[in-house]
Amino acid sequence: MASEHVLDADFAPVAALLADRARAAMLTALLDGRPLAAGELARTAGVSAQTASAHLARLLDGGMVTVLRQGRHRYYRLRGAEVAQVIEALSRISPPVRARSLRQSRDARRLHQARTCYDHLAGEAGVTLFEALLSGGMIEQDGPESYAVTEKGEDRLGGLGLDLAAVRRSRRRFAWHCLDWTERRPHLNGALGAALTERMIELGWFERGRTPRALEVTEAGRRGLADAFGCVLP
Repeated sequence: MASEHVLDADFAPVAALLADRARAAMLTALLDGRPLAAGELARTAGVSAQTASAHLARLLDGGMVTVLRQGRHRYYRLRGAEVAQVIEALSRISPPVRARSLRQSRDARRLHQARTCYDHLAGEAGVTLFEALLSGGMIEQDGPESYAVTEKGEDRLGGLGLDLAAVRRSRRRFAWHCLDWTERRPHLNGALGAALTERMIELGWFERGRTPRALEVTEAGRRGLADAFGCVLP
């Protein structure tokens, strides 16, 4: 029997899943990185619980999300970092959503300042930190989009309690950059970006705000970022 040859990826079914505004709103909410209940996603998308369930079933079948069951409750999250990257990439080539209320304007400002891009820091804070790590000699480029931690970086990151050996054992790419969709400049991605973001939240440098995905830098965070990395946030 002749072997099967693959000419191209069939991305039409994935594109169809993303083409619905309610499903797009749900997936965007899940960029927060944390699992959300179906009711929360229904409110985010502005649809009924029954309609939300139908949308989530399609996203499950399409491999875009996974479900966690705790007793009678079901929580949904993105299937992985690759799905988040697709959503972020589409955001960069899509027109912005215009704020139609004071609340929406405030939310947009918070997301612009600091937010999670699935599991790593993005927004103004993310690109500023990336620039500080690179210009401060804590990371250096070792490929077109990949980075290595320098001896200075090992010392600074280790001083924060980051286990770099464990981060390197991750199945994800270690450190690379992706273009931030609001800043149009790169921020740190990969296993290192995720681990560093998690550690900064543990240290109380960033706190999750009321706006989904938004992070708020604390005074301790401003001092810590400046002391450890020479990173001064506006």
